[in-house]
Amino acid sequence: MRKRMDQLLDEESGDGFDSMIKIASGVTGGDGRILDGEEAMKVVATDNGEFIEGGGRWNSSPCSLISPSSTFTSFSFPSLSPSYSPQLLASLSAIVSDTHDDDKPRLSNSVMVPLPPHRLSGNLSDEEREFWEQPDGEGYRPCLNFSLEYRKASVRISKEKRRFLVVVVSGGLNQQRNQIVDAVVIARILGAALVVPVLQVNPIWGDESEFSDIFDVEHFKKTLQADVRLVSSLPSTHLVSRQSIETQIPFHVPPLWIRARFFKELNEEGLLVLKGLDSKLSKNLPTDLQKLRCKVAFHALRFAAPIRELGNRLARRMWIEGPYIAIHLRLEKDVWIRSGCLTGLGPEYDDIINSDRESRPEFLTGRLNMSYAQRRLMGLCPLNALEVARLLKALGAPKTARIYIAGGEPFGGRLALQPLVEEFPNVMTKNLLARDGELTPYINRSSALAAADYIVSLSSDVFLPSHGGNMGRAMQNIRGSGHKLLLICEVVNASISGTGQQHI
Repeated sequence: MRKRMDQLLDEESGDGFDSMIKIASGVTGGDGRILDGEEAMKVVATDNGEFIEGGGRWNSSPCSLISPSSTFTSFSFPSLSPSYSPQLLASLSAIVSDTHDDDKPRLSNSVMVPLPPHRLSGNLSDEEREFWEQPDGEGYRPCLNFSLEYRKASVRISKEKRRFLVVVVSGGLNQQRNQIVDAVVIARILGAALVVPVLQVNPIWGDESEFSDIFDVEHFKKTLQADVRLVSSLPSTHLVSRQSIETQIPFHVPPLWIRARFFKELNEEGLLVLKGLDSKLSKNLPTDLQKLRCKVAFHALRFAAPIRELGNRLARRMWIEGPYIAIHLRLEKDVWIRSGCLTGLGPEYDDIINSDRESRPEFLTGRLNMSYAQRRLMGLCPLNALEVARLLKALGAPKTARIYIAGGEPFGGRLALQPLVEEFPNVMTKNLLARDGELTPYINRSSALAAADYIVSLSSDVFLPSHGGNMGRAMQNIRGSGHKLLLICEVVNASISGTGQQHI
Protein backbone atom coordinates (compact mmCIF):
# COMPACT_ATOMS: atom_id res chain seq x y z
CA MET A 1 0.00 0.00 0.00
CA ARG A 2 2.90 2.33 0.77
CA LYS A 3 4.13 1.79 -2.79
CA ARG A 4 0.72 2.82 -4.17
CA MET A 5 0.78 5.99 -2.08
CA ASP A 6 4.28 6.82 -3.28
CA GLN A 7 2.76 7.14 -6.73
CA LEU A 8 0.82 10.21 -5.57
CA LEU A 9 4.07 12.12 -6.00
CA ASP A 10 5.88 12.60 -9.25
CA GLU A 11 8.84 10.32 -9.73
CA GLU A 12 11.12 13.37 -9.72
CA SER A 13 10.36 14.16 -6.05
CA GLY A 14 12.51 11.24 -4.90
CA ASP A 15 11.17 11.06 -1.34
CA GLY A 16 7.94 9.15 -1.89
CA PHE A 17 5.51 8.80 0.97
CA ASP A 18 7.68 10.55 3.55
CA SER A 19 7.87 13.60 1.27
CA MET A 20 4.10 13.66 1.00
CA ILE A 21 3.76 13.80 4.77
CA LYS A 22 6.20 16.72 4.87
CA ILE A 23 4.61 18.59 1.97
CA ALA A 24 1.03 18.06 3.10
CA SER A 25 1.72 18.96 6.73
CA GLY A 26 -0.54 21.75 7.86
CA VAL A 27 -1.99 22.48 4.44
CA THR A 28 -5.71 22.83 5.05
CA GLY A 29 -8.61 21.90 7.22
CA GLY A 30 -11.95 20.59 6.01
CA ASP A 31 -13.13 24.08 5.15
CA GLY A 32 -10.03 24.94 3.12
CA ARG A 33 -8.42 27.05 5.89
CA ILE A 34 -4.69 26.78 6.50
CA LEU A 35 -3.93 24.94 9.73
CA ASP A 36 -0.80 25.36 11.82
CA GLY A 37 0.51 23.86 15.05
CA GLU A 38 -2.13 23.11 17.67
CA GLU A 39 -4.99 23.91 15.30
CA ALA A 40 -3.83 21.20 12.93
CA MET A 41 -3.98 18.72 15.81
CA LYS A 42 -7.76 19.15 15.86
CA VAL A 43 -8.05 17.37 12.53
CA VAL A 44 -7.60 13.62 12.79
CA ALA A 45 -8.62 10.49 10.94
CA THR A 46 -10.05 7.85 13.26
CA ASP A 47 -10.05 4.13 12.73
CA ASN A 48 -13.70 4.08 11.70
CA GLY A 49 -13.12 6.54 8.89
CA GLU A 50 -14.63 9.64 10.47
CA PHE A 51 -12.91 13.02 10.30
CA ILE A 52 -13.07 15.10 13.45
CA GLU A 53 -12.28 18.79 13.54
CA GLY A 54 -12.65 20.55 16.87
CA GLY A 55 -14.68 17.62 18.12
CA GLY A 56 -17.17 17.58 15.22
CA ARG A 57 -18.00 14.45 13.21
CA TRP A 58 -17.14 15.35 9.63
CA ASN A 59 -19.20 12.63 7.96
CA SER A 60 -22.03 12.20 10.41
CA SER A 61 -24.44 13.31 7.67
CA PRO A 62 -25.37 11.21 4.60
CA CYS A 63 -24.36 14.23 2.50
CA SER A 64 -20.66 14.24 3.35
CA LEU A 65 -17.80 13.67 0.93
CA ILE A 66 -16.68 10.47 2.67
CA SER A 67 -19.59 8.09 2.99
CA PRO A 68 -19.99 5.42 5.69
CA SER A 69 -19.03 2.85 3.05
CA SER A 70 -15.65 4.49 2.60
CA THR A 71 -12.68 2.16 2.63
CA PHE A 72 -11.47 4.01 5.71
CA THR A 73 -13.76 1.65 7.59
CA SER A 74 -11.17 -1.07 7.07
CA PHE A 75 -7.99 0.97 6.75
CA SER A 76 -6.63 3.56 9.16
CA PHE A 77 -3.63 5.83 8.79
CA PRO A 78 -2.44 6.59 12.32
CA SER A 79 0.87 8.00 11.09
CA LEU A 80 -0.88 10.56 8.88
CA SER A 81 -3.01 12.10 11.63
CA PRO A 82 -2.94 15.89 11.94
CA SER A 83 -1.06 16.71 8.77
CA TYR A 84 -3.75 15.82 6.28
CA SER A 85 -6.75 17.69 5.02
CA PRO A 86 -9.96 15.70 4.47
CA GLN A 87 -9.52 16.31 0.72
CA LEU A 88 -6.12 14.61 0.72
CA LEU A 89 -7.32 11.76 2.92
CA ALA A 90 -10.16 11.27 0.44
CA SER A 91 -7.53 10.99 -2.31
CA LEU A 92 -5.70 8.33 -0.30
CA SER A 93 -8.98 6.56 0.36
CA ALA A 94 -9.65 6.36 -3.37
CA ILE A 95 -6.21 4.82 -3.92
CA VAL A 96 -6.69 2.23 -1.23
CA SER A 97 -10.09 1.36 -2.71
CA ASP A 98 -8.37 0.14 -5.88
CA THR A 99 -7.34 -2.93 -3.91
CA HIS A 100 -10.99 -3.93 -3.57
CA ASP A 101 -12.63 -5.75 -6.44
CA ASP A 102 -16.20 -6.02 -5.23
CA ASP A 103 -19.23 -4.89 -7.19
CA LYS A 104 -20.55 -2.43 -4.64
CA PRO A 105 -20.41 1.14 -6.02
CA ARG A 106 -18.60 3.52 -3.67
CA LEU A 107 -19.57 7.12 -4.30
CA SER A 108 -16.94 8.40 -1.88
CA ASN A 109 -14.23 6.81 -3.99
CA SER A 110 -15.62 7.60 -7.43
CA VAL A 111 -15.58 11.37 -7.06
CA MET A 112 -12.53 13.15 -8.48
CA VAL A 113 -10.75 14.73 -5.53
CA PRO A 114 -8.22 17.50 -6.23
CA LEU A 115 -4.85 17.64 -4.57
CA PRO A 116 -5.05 20.02 -1.58
CA PRO A 117 -4.41 23.76 -1.86
CA HIS A 118 -0.90 24.77 -0.88
CA ARG A 119 0.13 26.35 2.37
CA LEU A 120 1.02 30.02 1.98
CA SER A 121 4.61 30.72 2.93
CA GLY A 122 7.43 33.09 2.08
CA ASN A 123 7.56 36.84 1.80
CA LEU A 124 4.23 37.60 0.14
CA SER A 125 2.60 40.99 -0.13
CA ASP A 126 -0.93 41.41 1.19
CA GLU A 127 -2.15 41.55 -2.41
CA GLU A 128 -0.39 38.29 -3.33
CA ARG A 129 -1.59 36.59 -0.16
CA GLU A 130 -5.15 37.60 -0.96
CA PHE A 131 -4.77 36.25 -4.49
CA TRP A 132 -3.73 32.77 -3.29
CA GLU A 133 -6.08 32.64 -0.30
CA GLN A 134 -8.64 29.86 -0.58
CA PRO A 135 -12.39 30.39 -0.07
CA ASP A 136 -14.42 29.34 2.93
CA GLY A 137 -16.49 26.32 1.99
CA GLU A 138 -19.38 27.67 4.12
CA GLY A 139 -20.34 24.14 5.11
CA TYR A 140 -21.49 23.03 1.66
CA ARG A 141 -21.02 19.33 0.99
CA PRO A 142 -22.08 16.86 -1.72
CA CYS A 143 -25.54 15.47 -1.02
CA LEU A 144 -26.89 12.45 -2.89
CA ASN A 145 -29.48 11.08 -0.48
CA PHE A 146 -32.39 10.37 -2.83
CA SER A 147 -36.00 10.39 -1.68
CA LEU A 148 -37.88 7.23 -0.74
CA GLU A 149 -40.15 7.68 -3.78
CA TYR A 150 -37.11 7.83 -6.09
CA ARG A 151 -35.61 4.69 -4.56
CA LYS A 152 -38.87 2.77 -4.83
CA ALA A 153 -39.15 3.65 -8.53
CA SER A 154 -35.53 2.56 -9.03
CA VAL A 155 -36.41 -1.06 -8.36
CA ARG A 156 -38.52 -1.14 -11.53
CA ILE A 157 -36.53 1.25 -13.72
CA SER A 158 -33.14 -0.41 -13.08
CA LYS A 159 -34.54 -3.72 -14.42
CA GLU A 160 -36.12 -2.35 -17.62
CA LYS A 161 -35.64 -4.74 -20.58
CA ARG A 162 -38.24 -3.65 -23.14
CA ARG A 163 -37.70 0.08 -23.77
CA PHE A 164 -34.28 1.33 -24.90
CA LEU A 165 -32.86 4.81 -25.39
CA VAL A 166 -29.93 5.49 -27.73
CA VAL A 167 -28.26 8.91 -27.57
CA VAL A 168 -25.70 10.38 -29.97
CA VAL A 169 -23.59 13.12 -28.35
CA SER A 170 -21.42 15.68 -30.12
CA GLY A 171 -19.03 18.57 -29.53
CA GLY A 172 -15.93 18.81 -27.36
CA LEU A 173 -15.32 16.95 -24.12
CA ASN A 174 -17.38 19.16 -21.83
CA GLN A 175 -20.29 19.32 -24.28
CA GLN A 176 -20.18 15.53 -24.46
CA ARG A 177 -20.20 15.28 -20.68
CA ASN A 178 -23.25 17.54 -20.38
CA GLN A 179 -25.16 15.57 -23.02
CA ILE A 180 -24.29 12.23 -21.39
CA VAL A 181 -25.54 13.57 -18.06
CA ASP A 182 -28.83 14.61 -19.64
CA ALA A 183 -29.09 11.30 -21.50
CA VAL A 184 -29.09 9.43 -18.19
CA VAL A 185 -31.69 11.78 -16.74
CA ILE A 186 -33.94 11.43 -19.81
CA ALA A 187 -33.65 7.65 -19.60
CA ARG A 188 -34.74 7.90 -15.98
CA ILE A 189 -37.67 10.19 -16.87
CA LEU A 190 -38.86 7.75 -19.56
CA GLY A 191 -38.15 4.63 -17.51
CA ALA A 192 -35.96 3.28 -20.32
CA ALA A 193 -32.73 1.33 -20.41
CA LEU A 194 -29.88 3.44 -21.78
CA VAL A 195 -27.38 2.17 -24.31
CA VAL A 196 -23.89 3.50 -23.57
CA PRO A 197 -23.92 6.83 -25.47
CA VAL A 198 -22.41 7.09 -28.95
CA LEU A 199 -19.80 9.81 -29.50
CA GLN A 200 -20.18 11.48 -32.87
CA VAL A 201 -16.97 12.09 -34.82
CA ASN A 202 -16.00 15.70 -34.18
CA PRO A 203 -16.05 17.57 -37.54
CA ILE A 204 -13.65 20.26 -36.30
CA TRP A 205 -10.92 18.21 -34.61
CA GLY A 206 -11.48 14.89 -36.41
CA ASP A 207 -11.55 13.02 -33.09
CA GLU A 208 -12.92 9.51 -33.63
CA SER A 209 -12.79 8.47 -29.97
CA GLU A 210 -15.48 6.17 -28.63
CA PHE A 211 -17.04 6.33 -25.17
CA SER A 212 -14.68 3.70 -23.79
CA ASP A 213 -11.65 5.66 -25.06
CA ILE A 214 -12.54 8.61 -22.82
CA PHE A 215 -14.58 7.21 -19.94
CA ASP A 216 -14.47 4.13 -17.72
CA VAL A 217 -17.48 2.18 -19.06
CA GLU A 218 -17.71 -0.43 -16.33
CA HIS A 219 -17.46 2.21 -13.62
CA PHE A 220 -20.16 4.23 -15.41
CA LYS A 221 -22.52 1.25 -15.47
CA LYS A 222 -21.75 0.13 -11.92
CA THR A 223 -22.20 3.58 -10.37
CA LEU A 224 -25.62 4.07 -11.98
CA GLN A 225 -26.92 0.52 -11.61
CA ALA A 226 -29.46 1.61 -8.99
CA ASP A 227 -30.74 4.53 -11.10
CA VAL A 228 -31.10 3.28 -14.69
CA ARG A 229 -30.28 0.10 -16.55
CA LEU A 230 -27.22 0.61 -18.74
CA VAL A 231 -26.28 -1.74 -21.56
CA SER A 232 -23.34 -1.76 -23.92
CA SER A 233 -25.44 -2.43 -27.05
CA LEU A 234 -28.99 -2.99 -28.21
CA PRO A 235 -30.38 -6.53 -27.96
CA SER A 236 -30.96 -8.30 -31.28
CA THR A 237 -34.73 -7.99 -30.79
CA HIS A 238 -34.47 -4.20 -31.09
CA LEU A 239 -32.16 -3.96 -34.10
CA VAL A 240 -33.88 -2.35 -37.10
CA SER A 241 -32.59 -1.51 -40.57
CA ARG A 242 -33.76 2.10 -40.40
CA GLN A 243 -34.61 4.07 -37.29
CA SER A 244 -35.70 7.69 -37.23
CA ILE A 245 -33.52 10.00 -35.16
CA GLU A 246 -35.19 12.69 -33.06
CA THR A 247 -33.32 15.99 -33.31
CA GLN A 248 -36.07 18.62 -33.06
CA ILE A 249 -36.02 19.26 -29.32
CA PRO A 250 -36.55 22.81 -28.00
CA PHE A 251 -34.19 24.30 -25.43
CA HIS A 252 -34.71 23.80 -21.69
CA VAL A 253 -37.67 21.42 -21.79
CA PRO A 254 -39.08 20.04 -18.50
CA PRO A 255 -39.60 16.33 -17.69
CA LEU A 256 -43.32 16.65 -18.50
CA TRP A 257 -42.47 17.69 -22.08
CA ILE A 258 -40.08 14.74 -22.45
CA ARG A 259 -42.73 12.25 -21.33
CA ALA A 260 -45.51 13.82 -23.41
CA ARG A 261 -43.36 13.90 -26.55
CA PHE A 262 -41.53 10.58 -26.44
CA PHE A 263 -43.14 8.07 -24.05
CA LYS A 264 -45.86 6.82 -26.41
CA GLU A 265 -43.38 6.32 -29.28
CA LEU A 266 -40.92 4.59 -27.00
CA ASN A 267 -43.60 2.35 -25.54
CA GLU A 268 -44.83 1.31 -28.99
CA GLU A 269 -41.50 0.94 -30.77
CA GLY A 270 -39.35 -0.11 -27.83
CA LEU A 271 -36.57 2.12 -29.16
CA LEU A 272 -35.90 5.86 -29.20
CA VAL A 273 -32.84 7.53 -30.75
CA LEU A 274 -32.01 11.10 -29.72
CA LYS A 275 -29.36 13.43 -31.08
CA GLY A 276 -28.40 17.02 -30.28
CA LEU A 277 -29.17 17.18 -26.56
CA ASP A 278 -26.95 20.15 -25.76
CA SER A 279 -28.91 22.47 -23.42
CA LYS A 280 -32.18 20.81 -24.36
CA LEU A 281 -33.16 19.54 -20.90
CA SER A 282 -34.22 22.12 -18.34
CA LYS A 283 -31.61 23.28 -15.82
CA ASN A 284 -34.32 23.46 -13.15
CA LEU A 285 -35.37 19.87 -12.48
CA PRO A 286 -37.00 18.20 -9.47
CA THR A 287 -34.52 17.64 -6.63
CA ASP A 288 -33.98 13.91 -7.23
CA LEU A 289 -33.22 14.45 -10.91
CA GLN A 290 -30.83 17.28 -10.07
CA LYS A 291 -29.04 14.92 -7.69
CA LEU A 292 -28.92 12.31 -10.43
CA ARG A 293 -27.25 14.89 -12.66
CA CYS A 294 -24.57 15.42 -10.01
CA LYS A 295 -24.14 11.68 -9.55
CA VAL A 296 -23.54 11.19 -13.27
CA ALA A 297 -21.29 14.23 -13.74
CA PHE A 298 -19.06 13.87 -10.70
CA HIS A 299 -19.19 10.16 -9.85
CA ALA A 300 -20.20 8.02 -12.83
CA LEU A 301 -18.29 9.85 -15.58
CA ARG A 302 -14.81 8.85 -14.49
CA PHE A 303 -12.12 9.11 -17.14
CA ALA A 304 -10.58 5.91 -18.52
CA ALA A 305 -7.59 4.63 -16.55
CA PRO A 306 -4.87 5.67 -19.07
CA ILE A 307 -6.23 9.23 -19.14
CA ARG A 308 -6.49 9.40 -15.35
CA GLU A 309 -2.90 8.21 -15.02
CA LEU A 310 -1.65 10.79 -17.53
CA GLY A 311 -3.64 13.63 -15.98
CA ASN A 312 -2.55 12.72 -12.45
CA ARG A 313 1.11 12.61 -13.47
CA LEU A 314 0.89 16.05 -15.05
CA ALA A 315 -1.04 17.43 -12.06
CA ARG A 316 1.58 16.14 -9.62
CA ARG A 317 4.38 17.71 -11.64
CA MET A 318 2.66 21.07 -11.33
CA TRP A 319 1.54 20.63 -7.71
CA ILE A 320 4.88 19.46 -6.31
CA GLU A 321 6.54 22.76 -7.25
CA GLY A 322 4.06 24.85 -5.27
CA PRO A 323 0.81 26.78 -5.92
CA TYR A 324 -0.24 27.30 -9.52
CA ILE A 325 -2.89 28.91 -11.66
CA ALA A 326 -4.75 26.95 -14.34
CA ILE A 327 -6.15 29.03 -17.18
CA HIS A 328 -8.58 27.60 -19.69
CA LEU A 329 -7.23 29.78 -22.47
CA ARG A 330 -9.46 29.49 -25.52
CA LEU A 331 -7.22 30.63 -28.37
CA GLU A 332 -7.79 27.77 -30.81
CA LYS A 333 -8.64 28.59 -34.41
CA ASP A 334 -12.13 27.14 -34.20
CA VAL A 335 -12.94 29.34 -31.19
CA TRP A 336 -12.21 32.50 -33.14
CA ILE A 337 -14.24 31.19 -36.09
CA ARG A 338 -17.24 30.22 -33.94
CA SER A 339 -17.23 33.30 -31.72
CA GLY A 340 -17.16 35.82 -34.56
CA CYS A 341 -14.35 37.69 -32.80
CA LEU A 342 -10.90 38.98 -33.80
CA THR A 343 -7.70 37.39 -32.54
CA GLY A 344 -5.77 40.51 -31.54
CA LEU A 345 -2.79 39.17 -33.53
CA GLY A 346 -3.10 41.60 -36.41
CA PRO A 347 -4.78 41.82 -39.84
CA GLU A 348 -2.88 38.85 -41.30
CA TYR A 349 -4.35 36.41 -38.78
CA ASP A 350 -7.78 38.07 -38.70
CA ASP A 351 -8.04 37.72 -42.49
CA ILE A 352 -7.46 33.95 -42.19
CA ILE A 353 -10.22 33.65 -39.58
CA ASN A 354 -12.65 35.78 -41.59
CA SER A 355 -11.99 33.73 -44.72
CA ASP A 356 -12.59 30.42 -42.93
CA ARG A 357 -15.68 31.81 -41.24
CA GLU A 358 -17.17 32.89 -44.56
CA SER A 359 -16.52 29.48 -46.07
CA ARG A 360 -18.10 27.63 -43.09
CA PRO A 361 -20.87 29.94 -41.82
CA GLU A 362 -22.52 27.05 -39.97
CA PHE A 363 -19.68 27.17 -37.41
CA LEU A 364 -20.61 30.69 -36.27
CA THR A 365 -22.38 30.46 -32.92
CA GLY A 366 -25.68 32.39 -32.94
CA ARG A 367 -26.37 36.12 -33.19
CA LEU A 368 -25.57 36.20 -36.89
CA ASN A 369 -26.61 39.83 -37.20
CA MET A 370 -24.06 41.13 -34.69
CA SER A 371 -20.81 42.80 -35.66
CA TYR A 372 -17.49 42.06 -33.98
CA ALA A 373 -17.68 45.31 -32.00
CA GLN A 374 -21.17 44.45 -30.76
CA ARG A 375 -20.07 40.96 -29.73
CA ARG A 376 -17.16 42.38 -27.81
CA LEU A 377 -19.31 44.95 -26.00
CA MET A 378 -21.71 42.12 -25.05
CA GLY A 379 -18.85 40.18 -23.47
CA LEU A 380 -19.12 37.37 -26.03
CA CYS A 381 -15.45 37.35 -27.07
CA PRO A 382 -12.81 35.23 -25.32
CA LEU A 383 -9.94 37.08 -23.67
CA ASN A 384 -6.68 36.86 -25.59
CA ALA A 385 -3.31 36.39 -23.88
CA LEU A 386 -2.71 40.14 -23.46
CA GLU A 387 -6.06 40.64 -21.77
CA VAL A 388 -5.56 37.64 -19.47
CA ALA A 389 -2.15 38.97 -18.43
CA ARG A 390 -3.64 42.37 -17.58
CA LEU A 391 -6.46 40.75 -15.65
CA LEU A 392 -4.09 38.61 -13.58
CA LYS A 393 -1.93 41.63 -12.77
CA ALA A 394 -5.01 43.59 -11.68
CA LEU A 395 -6.04 40.70 -9.44
CA GLY A 396 -2.67 40.71 -7.70
CA ALA A 397 -1.10 37.57 -9.16
CA PRO A 398 2.67 37.59 -8.47
CA LYS A 399 4.94 37.78 -11.52
CA THR A 400 6.58 34.53 -10.38
CA ALA A 401 3.24 32.67 -10.40
CA ARG A 402 3.32 29.34 -12.20
CA ILE A 403 0.61 29.04 -14.82
CA TYR A 404 -0.77 25.95 -16.53
CA ILE A 405 -2.45 26.58 -19.88
CA ALA A 406 -5.38 24.26 -20.49
CA GLY A 407 -6.69 24.19 -24.04
CA GLY A 408 -5.75 23.21 -27.55
CA GLU A 409 -2.99 24.56 -29.77
CA PRO A 410 -3.43 28.36 -29.91
CA PHE A 411 -3.97 29.91 -33.32
CA GLY A 412 -0.78 31.85 -33.98
CA GLY A 413 1.40 29.49 -31.91
CA ARG A 414 3.96 31.18 -29.65
CA LEU A 415 2.95 34.60 -30.90
CA ALA A 416 -0.50 34.12 -29.41
CA LEU A 417 0.95 33.38 -25.94
CA GLN A 418 3.77 35.94 -26.03
CA PRO A 419 1.98 38.77 -24.13
CA LEU A 420 1.17 36.39 -21.26
CA VAL A 421 4.67 34.88 -21.13
CA GLU A 422 6.27 38.34 -21.04
CA GLU A 423 4.34 39.22 -17.88
CA PHE A 424 4.35 35.73 -16.30
CA PRO A 425 7.40 33.77 -17.49
CA ASN A 426 6.54 30.51 -15.67
CA VAL A 427 3.98 29.28 -18.19
CA MET A 428 3.55 25.53 -18.68
CA THR A 429 1.48 23.40 -21.05
CA LYS A 430 0.89 19.67 -21.19
CA ASN A 431 3.41 19.48 -24.04
CA LEU A 432 6.09 21.03 -21.82
CA LEU A 433 5.18 18.94 -18.77
CA ALA A 434 4.94 15.60 -20.56
CA ARG A 435 7.94 13.37 -21.01
CA ASP A 436 8.96 11.77 -24.29
CA GLY A 437 6.19 9.62 -25.67
CA GLU A 438 3.58 10.34 -22.98
CA LEU A 439 1.29 12.25 -25.33
CA THR A 440 1.95 10.10 -28.39
CA PRO A 441 -1.11 7.83 -27.85
CA TYR A 442 -3.34 10.90 -27.89
CA ILE A 443 -2.37 12.49 -31.19
CA ASN A 444 -5.60 13.62 -32.92
CA ARG A 445 -7.57 12.76 -29.78
CA SER A 446 -8.60 16.17 -28.56
CA SER A 447 -11.13 14.87 -26.02
CA ALA A 448 -8.50 12.76 -24.24
CA LEU A 449 -6.12 15.73 -24.07
CA ALA A 450 -8.96 17.94 -22.82
CA ALA A 451 -9.58 15.35 -20.10
CA ALA A 452 -5.93 15.60 -19.02
CA ASP A 453 -6.33 19.40 -18.89
CA TYR A 454 -9.44 18.91 -16.75
CA ILE A 455 -7.52 16.83 -14.20
CA VAL A 456 -4.61 19.30 -13.97
CA SER A 457 -7.01 22.24 -13.68
CA LEU A 458 -8.94 20.48 -10.92
CA SER A 459 -5.90 20.50 -8.59
CA SER A 460 -4.82 24.07 -9.32
CA ASP A 461 -4.92 26.60 -6.48
CA VAL A 462 -6.62 29.13 -8.75
CA PHE A 463 -8.63 28.39 -11.89
CA LEU A 464 -9.53 31.04 -14.47
CA PRO A 465 -11.52 30.51 -17.68
CA SER A 466 -10.82 33.05 -20.40
CA HIS A 467 -14.28 32.59 -21.88
CA GLY A 468 -17.64 31.51 -20.49
CA GLY A 469 -18.36 27.89 -21.22
CA ASN A 470 -18.80 24.33 -20.02
CA MET A 471 -15.28 23.92 -18.60
CA GLY A 472 -15.67 26.89 -16.27
CA ARG A 473 -19.07 25.68 -15.09
CA ALA A 474 -17.76 22.16 -14.48
CA MET A 475 -14.89 23.52 -12.38
CA GLN A 476 -17.26 25.80 -10.51
CA ASN A 477 -19.48 22.89 -9.54
CA ILE A 478 -16.76 20.50 -8.42
CA ARG A 479 -14.34 23.07 -6.90
CA GLY A 480 -16.70 25.76 -5.66
CA SER A 481 -16.31 25.04 -1.93
CA GLY A 482 -12.67 24.03 -1.76
CA HIS A 483 -10.35 25.67 -4.29
CA LYS A 484 -10.33 29.21 -5.62
CA LEU A 485 -12.20 29.82 -8.84
CA LEU A 486 -12.16 33.12 -10.71
CA LEU A 487 -15.21 33.31 -12.96
CA ILE A 488 -15.46 36.14 -15.45
CA CYS A 489 -19.21 36.39 -15.89
CA GLU A 490 -19.08 39.53 -18.01
CA VAL A 491 -16.14 41.25 -19.62
CA VAL A 492 -16.90 44.47 -21.43
CA ASN A 493 -14.07 45.24 -23.83
CA ALA A 494 -11.84 43.35 -21.33
CA SER A 495 -9.20 45.55 -19.75
CA ILE A 496 -7.74 47.20 -22.84
CA SER A 497 -10.02 50.25 -22.71
CA GLY A 498 -10.26 50.27 -18.92
CA THR A 499 -14.02 49.74 -19.03
CA GLY A 500 -14.02 46.04 -18.24
CA GLN A 501 -16.33 44.71 -15.57
CA GLN A 502 -15.19 41.49 -13.95
CA HIS A 503 -17.55 39.68 -11.59
CA ILE A 504 -15.37 37.35 -9.57
